[in-house]
Amino acid sequence: MNEFVAGVLRLVLRVVVIAMGLVLFASLLVAALVLALVWTLRAGWARLTGKPITPWAMRMDPRTGFSTVFRSTERWSSGRRGAASAPENTQDEAAAPHRGGILPGAAEVTDVEAREVR
Repeated sequence: MNEFVAGVLRLVLRVVVIAMGLVLFASLLVAALVLALVWTLRAGWARLTGKPITPWAMRMDPRTGFSTVFRSTERWSSGRRGAASAPENTQDEAAAPHRGGILPGAAEVTDVEAREVR
């Protein structure tokens, strides 16, 4: 009896997985067909009205992402530069624009030797 129930459960599970795959395939096929229909109607309308058929293009410049992140970094590191007010940190303050700011508690570190910042 256990073998029969296990066999039926395996069969039901296979049928459910195959049905889910068919539903996914059908939905992707319908989405592609709708996209093709919209593209065809758009191209037909452009040809009917005498306008040039313009392709769908992603209007994104990859440089904008980099500049956005770069500007964001400047915004967050500018608050740290004004926070360092100890007189012994004058060399660190001069190097702060290159490193992005001075870490809190940097003057308390004793197990490393300072080196010249290039």
